[in-house]
Amino acid sequence: MSVTQQKRIGVLVMSYGTPESLDQVEAYYTHIRRGNPPTPEQLKDLTDRYEAIVGGFFPLRENTDKQVQALEARLNEKYPDTTFVCYQGLKHASPFIEDGVERMVQDGITEAVGVVLAPHYSVMSVGGYIKRAQEKADSLGLSIRFVKSYHLHPALIEALVQRVEEGLNRFEGVAKDAVKVIFTAHSLPEKILEMKDPYPDQLLETSKAIAERCGITHWQFGWQSAGQTGVPWLGPDILDVLHTVKKEKQAEHVLICPIGFVSDHLEVLYDLDIEAQKTARELGLRLERTRSLNTDPLYMETLSDVVYAQTERD
Repeated sequence: MSVTQQKRIGVLVMSYGTPESLDQVEAYYTHIRRGNPPTPEQLKDLTDRYEAIVGGFFPLRENTDKQVQALEARLNEKYPDTTFVCYQGLKHASPFIEDGVERMVQDGITEAVGVVLAPHYSVMSVGGYIKRAQEKADSLGLSIRFVKSYHLHPALIEALVQRVEEGLNRFEGVAKDAVKVIFTAHSLPEKILEMKDPYPDQLLETSKAIAERCGITHWQFGWQSAGQTGVPWLGPDILDVLHTVKKEKQAEHVLICPIGFVSDHLEVLYDLDIEAQKTARELGLRLERTRSLNTDPLYMETLSDVVYAQTERD
């Protein structure tokens, strides 16, 4: 089959998005707040966080770019009879989800698959991405299918197991059971529990699968990065978990594995590496964090598998 005759499939790779520079932070924050500009105090707090981790360099955007490029390369290498073209669609920054769909159509794509750079499904997170992409695709006549979750894919679990084992090895001379392992993900409003949302259960399933493979029993799940919206969010928060670990003398060594995040960005580099690390030091705990997935070949294998599986459906 010649290249010109090959089936072409667009892949809409969706993620939260981030500003590309400090002068874009206000517009980004305003979009998150549904068009309501942040107060000067709120803007300063977010800008300070970005400056604290990167000094003006925004890793999430670069990391996401690299993930999209790596996924496209892996798909075309693994499935040479089909041409895959990946497009970005961001929730809160350009190119927005709708922009990605529109560009596919402009490029002559008639069949597409959407996937979110987040392994666990919630109607409030992944569900929102899918809704926006589907509505835009419908308006343009694009046929698109979606990957909803991939939280137990063997290659994903293997990649996370490797990171936990590597993290445990950093505690030289410390027995495995003497290290408290805490799996984390982005908190969401508690109302998802009333909705029977699968998000908490999927996160626990991933955590258990990793713990079993690593042979660890001294672990728990904690939430992080809750929003300040005036409604209750899922807990316990990671900072509260660290206080409990100290107060109850559960361990002096802690390893955090943020399974809900797939690349280095604000919630990892600030909320964990700065904020949680500061709390741990104040409590006299030694805290380590597992490496992010970023473009790990096993993560690219996971994404390529779940994307291709959608193309094989009747």
